[in-house]
Amino acid sequence: MTDRTLKSEPNTLKSNRVLNSLKNYPTWALLSLAVNALLILVVGWLLRDSWWPVDYQISPSVARESLLSEASSTTPGLGKRHQLTYQKWMNILQQEAKVAAEKQPEHLNILLGDSLSLWFPPDLLPTNKNWLNQGISGEVSQGLWRRLGLFDRTQPQRIYIMIGINDLIRGVDDRTLLQNYRKILRRLRRVHPQTQVIVQSILPHGGEEATWEGRDRLIAIPITRIQQLNQQLAVIAQEEEVKFLDLYPLFTNAQGHLRADLTTDGLHLNRQGYLVWRSAIQMYTQLVLGE
Repeated sequence: MTDRTLKSEPNTLKSNRVLNSLKNYPTWALLSLAVNALLILVVGWLLRDSWWPVDYQISPSVARESLLSEASSTTPGLGKRHQLTYQKWMNILQQEAKVAAEKQPEHLNILLGDSLSLWFPPDLLPTNKNWLNQGISGEVSQGLWRRLGLFDRTQPQRIYIMIGINDLIRGVDDRTLLQNYRKILRRLRRVHPQTQVIVQSILPHGGEEATWEGRDRLIAIPITRIQQLNQQLAVIAQEEEVKFLDLYPLFTNAQGHLRADLTTDGLHLNRQGYLVWRSAIQMYTQLVLGE
């Protein structure tokens, strides 16, 4: 046996161990890993110059503009991002969902979630779609489940969900959050059987660099906990026969926290962050959903 053979033998053994371990993973898990790896590479390439052409804009509803104007006038200096009461946002979303149900627009896509979805800039949403934004600032999984009936009469092509970070901030345990997720998915599948439902992973937070007003509660959430929850959400999505879009790796820095160049305060996203999200949705619909 030559020296060259002796040196190559450990590498051969390692390769065999890797192949054997891969055989133990279910096919769907391997496919998901492959798609997400490709997604990360493609989105990274698209954003290499931190630029993406914006060619589409959706006008907010009259109800939304009216209430935002009211908030701005009664609270000078806060501008349109003033947080309205939960009930006022419910009124806005109910009216917008009613219009969507009456007009039944083609290629209707719905965003479900909290402030991260709520403040998705309309001009950055993927093109050739009609978008209904059903996000509410500060929303938790239980609240989202309770208001799913607002858009029962719509006929969406796809529904994108991102919820969970506010549950963690408010001390909701993982088991309750995951149970609420199952309830949400099962109701959506029952009421909208022809709709593609896409669960989006919980995003990381900024860690010690966060400046959000609830910083202490935010940084108390271990990044490993969010990672584990995302793994469980992927399994739940598989079991409930919906899709899972893993955005998490696209937003992390070397320490696993939310990249500073993609956030305003360590929790919310800036325009560049939404560009990453937009690109991920576009690539996902092409690579996975076959559009």
